[in-house]
Amino acid sequence: MKKLILIGAMFALQAFTPRPLENPIPLCQTSAHDMAMLGADPAYQMLHEAPLPFHYAGKGETITFPTPDGKPASGFLIKSAKKSDKWLLVYQEWWGLNDHIKKEAETYSNDLGDVNVLALDMYDGQVGTTREEAGKLMQSATKERLEAIMKGGIGYAGKDAKIASVGWCFGGMLSLQSALLEGKQAVGCVMYYGRPVEDVEKLKTLNVDVLGVFGSQDAGIPPATVAKFEENMKAAGKQVTIKMYDAVHGFANPSNAKHDPVATADAYKNSLAYLKKKFS
Repeated sequence: MKKLILIGAMFALQAFTPRPLENPIPLCQTSAHDMAMLGADPAYQMLHEAPLPFHYAGKGETITFPTPDGKPASGFLIKSAKKSDKWLLVYQEWWGLNDHIKKEAETYSNDLGDVNVLALDMYDGQVGTTREEAGKLMQSATKERLEAIMKGGIGYAGKDAKIASVGWCFGGMLSLQSALLEGKQAVGCVMYYGRPVEDVEKLKTLNVDVLGVFGSQDAGIPPATVAKFEENMKAAGKQVTIKMYDAVHGFANPSNAKHDPVATADAYKNSLAYLKKKFS
């Protein structure tokens, strides 16, 4: 009887233990449909530490703007102190446009000076505070809606705007996609451990070089994937600068248990120098 109870307990433990991803899809390297699949996977959810409680009380305002699909979108805007045609679009992690991202937007605003900073709300007002909530939100994010929000943000900046973008993980992927949508208005693109676009023909349409920040210990986007991105960018005739840190996926997120403050500081220094040069 004791043996049967022990065996039953083992099966119960296995049922509630996050399993490795079968045929794993690299983190943040998926289409909207694939992201929906990953969002429901407990093993994928366990790769993300829940954000630490944080309340943002700095400058900025919530704004709304039209999108091509007819549904208004919103974002968090920090205007330049003086009138400027320079814009930085900030793209959230899978949690949503939370106060951590608003603080990142303020940091860039303070350090860049005469640049308008707009953090786009890719989840239409919803924010996840647990892995399960974030997974559900990512499941509901369609490719069409994400693109509509990006186009709406670009349109809000205006046809004469000089636009750069930055994002982390889910947002790193979106930052590169945003640069493709910005066309000749694009002046810079920073992507933190986000999905590299693999289509060389699409990459050929980029009008800007890319700064890519990655971690050598990232199980989702390993160095081999980054090397392939470099190869594809070269094939497209585009320039990419890779900063590879001895760190894990999400190392720049302060709420990550494996947050690397030294790598984060250096990565930010590099991204800031890159963006200042692009906006000069």
